[in-house]
Amino acid sequence: MTLRVRVSMSMILLSIMSLLTAAPARAAAPGDVVSAQPTTVYLLPGQLLEVPVNAWHLRYNSTSATGAVNTVSGTLLVPRAGYPLGTRPIIGYAFGTHGLGDQCAPSVSMSQGREAELALVSLFLLKGYAVAMTDYEGLGTPGPHTYMAGISQGHAVLDAIRAATRVSGAGLSAGAPVGIMGYSQGGASAAWAAQLQPSYAPELRLRGVAAGGVPADLHAVAQHLDGSSDFGLAAAAGVGLDAAYPELDLEADLNDRGRALLADAADDCVGDLSKLAGLRFADLSPIDLLNQPKWLTRLAENRLGAIPPRVPMFLYHGRGDQIIPLAIGSTLRTEYCRAGVRVRWMSLPAPDHVTGAIEGGPLAIEWLALRILGLPASSNC
Repeated sequence: MTLRVRVSMSMILLSIMSLLTAAPARAAAPGDVVSAQPTTVYLLPGQLLEVPVNAWHLRYNSTSATGAVNTVSGTLLVPRAGYPLGTRPIIGYAFGTHGLGDQCAPSVSMSQGREAELALVSLFLLKGYAVAMTDYEGLGTPGPHTYMAGISQGHAVLDAIRAATRVSGAGLSAGAPVGIMGYSQGGASAAWAAQLQPSYAPELRLRGVAAGGVPADLHAVAQHLDGSSDFGLAAAAGVGLDAAYPELDLEADLNDRGRALLADAADDCVGDLSKLAGLRFADLSPIDLLNQPKWLTRLAENRLGAIPPRVPMFLYHGRGDQIIPLAIGSTLRTEYCRAGVRVRWMSLPAPDHVTGAIEGGPLAIEWLALRILGLPASSNC
């Protein structure tokens, strides 16, 4: 009996010593894969025209606008054929506005064959590139979507690329050449990724960033949309920023009508936001929301242009853009040029915002392909 007790005590002591000397578990890091489930994406509704690629629905770690760890969803597409030119490149593709509800997430629309931007993504796939696409914070994962919180969106784009290299079976290298592209909300996200990459994800071999229809100055965009047929986008941005920065406490500053309207819109997809057409911020609140110090601070923090990217930029904007005026994109170009960024700027004849994406998308893809190949970028600053 005594021997058994001594042996048992020795085993307990050894177990305790083993626990004390074991290496601590690594903390969750941005870009770590939480889950990667095989999925299928389609070009047409009714699950028609399956895109012939290896595809994963991802959940991965990222960083909120205020520096907290969060979990974001997205989709990774990898061509099944080998890449003949060495290491397969990775494109971080940032989608334009889809809405505020989880059902609006790009991962959902791709799996249901109703994702218009998959036409552009397919042009990258035809070149043999892998494409990592984020749904952004709170769009497809618990919690509200932090729509137009640029810092959060930039983190989500960069971490989708990191996560892509960590998906088992995807065959992607952490040393792969990387490009980033986006339009509208995606254009802001792409530009934020470019600005944040040197400090946030310096290990990524970023070669260039294409950003179109960029809402670089949210305050100016909101003033432009106030009372317009697209006011719903400005209201949605208010909801998104409020979700990113709790001290804004938007609900407390709204009137009863404003609270009811924005609560109703909180899970709408982009097409449903038209029900707010023609409204003004003054219809929703008794105070001048846009010029409240707390809003001015956060809007300024999310204004693009203060941090020059270290990679070439392709900026494009439709001259007839009715949602994001050409002057806002042109100002971003000027600020980047003054800071020494190699900018290729294209002012397109597009008569409206959506046409700008159609006209500029293929040009942006070809520009990025040249950067991936390592060819130097010219500037027209």
